[in-house]
Amino acid sequence: MSNRTKRLTNAGVCLALCLLLPLVTGNIPALGSAFLPMHLPVLLCGFLCGWGYGSLVGFVAPLLRFLIFGMPPLFPTGIAMAFELAAYGLITGILYRVFPKKMPYIYASLLVAMLAGRALWGIVQTVLSGLSGNVFTWELFTLGAFINAVPGIILQIVVIPIAVFLLQKTQLILHD
Repeated sequence: MSNRTKRLTNAGVCLALCLLLPLVTGNIPALGSAFLPMHLPVLLCGFLCGWGYGSLVGFVAPLLRFLIFGMPPLFPTGIAMAFELAAYGLITGILYRVFPKKMPYIYASLLVAMLAGRALWGIVQTVLSGLSGNVFTWELFTLGAFINAVPGIILQIVVIPIAVFLLQKTQLILHD
């Protein structure tokens, strides 16, 4: 099987996880969306498949999930998430490719992607809110990007580097 076929297959699995994980975590009262279940497969996709597939899966996932399940609401949440998740896949894919394949650099790639994705989410939310005549304040940004997201942020920081490390050991991550 070619590397391209493997990446496409892995990206498809990550996209499927983006659609299915929210169904699982949604059954956990008060924490379902706080786990940020769509973020995990997209971040992993960037590491696993590279920036192209990672950004595509990230952008498509919330839009496809809206079309299939009606969630997240398309405007402004789904659109803002599409840009946020695309940034996650793009940045983890690029940084993983250029940095050494060691744990400190995996963490660095992850943290940069998480911060940049949240910043882009805030920018898109601000623009979309302005277009609809609403105001997206600094407080709303802080609440949505960080405070309400603490369980998901912790999960990402714990799970993603371990998953990348294990995938490296099993040689499922393809190096160029």
